[in-house]
Amino acid sequence: MSITPPAWLPAYNAGRVMGYEMSDTHAEVHSVLASINAAWREGHPSSMLEFLHPEIVMVPPGFKGTVRGRDILISSFEEFAKNAKVLDYEESDERIDVIGECAIASFHFRMLYERAAYREDCSGRDLWVFARQNGRWIAVWRAMLELQAVRSPVETSEAVAAA
Repeated sequence: MSITPPAWLPAYNAGRVMGYEMSDTHAEVHSVLASINAAWREGHPSSMLEFLHPEIVMVPPGFKGTVRGRDILISSFEEFAKNAKVLDYEESDERIDVIGECAIASFHFRMLYERAAYREDCSGRDLWVFARQNGRWIAVWRAMLELQAVRSPVETSEAVAAA
């Protein structure tokens, strides 16, 4: 029998959290989210294509506007991968809630990255909504919440070269 761990427990880890088994459904959603994050972190955002709905919507921080479409979302990850160097990245406090054919997954992140002109230390909560279609979980909506960022000029010659 699978037991869904209480929300106050730390992030799921390989199917178990403090002795609790992650349900199969939660594990499937976790796996898709992990694949999406691995794709951009490993520098090949196009491999997330199969996990994104063609009409996925991303709401930028502050909910100012929307970005609609898988190709546009992937190209934004490709631009980041091309023009930024991630120096440190951490995820914690993952939460996955499943209601029928819909899943909401979120996690806290902290990332330190560098571009040609600046270094930015940012943190926030990444929120993804998934729908089960044809037996597979695919992302349909994304937002970054509680975003905090501290930007400083790059002062070393080791900065990422300008594109």
